[in-house]
Amino acid sequence: MKEKKIDIAYIEYESLTQLDEDDRVLAEMAVKATENSYSPYSGFAVGAALRLSNGEIVTGANQENIAYPSGLCAERTAMFYAHAKYPDAVMECMAIAGKQGGKICPTPATPCGACRQVMAEYQTKGGKPMKIILVGSGKIWKFSKVDDLLPLIFDSLK
Repeated sequence: MKEKKIDIAYIEYESLTQLDEDDRVLAEMAVKATENSYSPYSGFAVGAALRLSNGEIVTGANQENIAYPSGLCAERTAMFYAHAKYPDAVMECMAIAGKQGGKICPTPATPCGACRQVMAEYQTKGGKPMKIILVGSGKIWKFSKVDDLLPLIFDSLK
């Protein structure tokens, strides 16, 4: 028997101004995408912005439905649209922001497990790491790859 350990590395920024220009623009677009959220039941608006290898940026926002769980998260909304519209483009970086009570959450909102698994599959399909930026009003976390959010990716069917 061996005990093993998983380490997760990320960079924490204090504000959007500390990000490089491309990442800052993506993060700002994720914040803006929260305005397109339809979240009358939870009151928790999420926006995602996804930068593709072809230079396009696709956004998504969570969409709720009274027949829960018929809605869809912002991250999957963005990824599914991006792949449907640009099937050959690689998903390079995704920024995610959560808003409650009309204000960006102080601590970054983290993606649900289903979104992490979809991110992992598109990262594998793209053949290179997808960076993830989680935006909060008090701090921003940047991960170099999806594996840092989901270290034991389900890939047993390969």
